[in-house]
Formats: sequence, structure tokens, C-alpha cells
Amino acid sequence: MKVEQKFSLVKSNIVSACNRSARSPEEVTVIAVTKYVSEERALEALDAGIIHFGENRDEGLAAKWDRLGDRPVWHFIGNLQTRKVKNIIDKVTYIHSLDRHSLAKEINKRANRQIKCFVQINTSGEESKQGLKPDEAIKFINELKEYPHILVVGLMTMAPNTNEENILRNCFRRLKDLQTEVENLSLHHAPCKELSMGMSNDYMIAIEEGATFVRIGTALVGE
Repeated sequence: MKVEQKFSLVKSNIVSACNRSARSPEEVTVIAVTKYVSEERALEALDAGIIHFGENRDEGLAAKWDRLGDRPVWHFIGNLQTRKVKNIIDKVTYIHSLDRHSLAKEINKRANRQIKCFVQINTSGEESKQGLKPDEAIKFINELKEYPHILVVGLMTMAPNTNEENILRNCFRRLKDLQTEVENLSLHHAPCKELSMGMSNDYMIAIEEGATFVRIGTALVGE
């Protein structure tokens, strides 16, 4: 199926999810996760009107950048090794996986502008997942004020790979509650108004629970 057709279906599903949760579809930004597709497929996504692209490896981002340059808004959505920051920092607008001081320090050192960052939270409790524990988040975010090139725009989580809706909702609600708590602190360096959560199999549930950025691969650009 062409990306244009997939994007039309995704947008229709977003409208439905927003209607169910009394939200506006304009509140939701779709990130096309292009990590498993070719540069040609990414170009097709761009031509279909998708603006935000997500990559999880520096090599993949570099390859897509060679073809697409700064036409999309680039998001780094994977676990980011400190030594790889220098390879992506001039290309990305958003980093979705900030979860430790060593990474914050390197981003701040390498950036020549403010980078919009999501602090990654492990709301599922799974040992296989990256991210801070929810009760570690506020202390960590407060400490990020020492890094002027980091702007904490929101929080990110990855839900468990399950079809059990109550588990997914609990995971997303926990992040929404934490995001509201941080936003209410009115921190200049951490407005924290955004929620990056939801992927191909659960993005409608994530939107119903407050997601403002959804990261969609298979359902949008995958074959």
C-alpha cells in the first residue's frame, strides 16, 4: 500500500480517537518511523505530506539525511549512546530518549542551539525497557536546568508489547499523570507539555490517554 493511503487511514484513526476523548486532532503530531525502510520509501512519505521523521540509529539517520536533508523535522527516537551524540546533534530537532546525566552533558556540550528533549520514563517496570523510574523523574528534570542547550518539552514511554488494553492504558495514564505534575512546576527549562507515546499497535489508545506525539512505523511506512 502506498504511504499516502496509509497516512490517510492513520489520520482517520486519529480523528476517531480524538473524538472519543474530546480532543482535537491538531493536538497530535505523527512521527513516521523510517528506521526499517529505504530512502525511497522515506521520500514517498515526505511527498505524502508527512513532516516528522524518526530514526533510532545514527547510521540510519545519516543515510536518510543524505537524501532528504533538513526537509523533514528529524526525531532521534532510540537509545542514544553518549559517543554517538556528535553524529546526530546537527541533524535532529528532537531527542526522545534522554534518561541520564552523562547523555544530557554530552548533548549540551555538542549542541549549538537548544535541543527539544523528551525524558524517557519506564512506566511499565519492564527490565528490558530503557528510561527512568517514575519516582526518579522530577529530581532528574530539576537537575537538567544546568544544561542551557536542553529544553524538556515532554516525557516519553514505550508500552509493553501486549494486546491487553488495561495494561496499555495504565502505562500511558501513568506518564500523563507525571507529565501534568512536571508541567505544573512551571520550570523554565522544562515546560513539559508533550507526551511521546504510542506506536503502530497502540497509538489510538495512547491518543485517548493524552499522547501528543505518536511514533508510527509499520502502519504508516512499512510494507
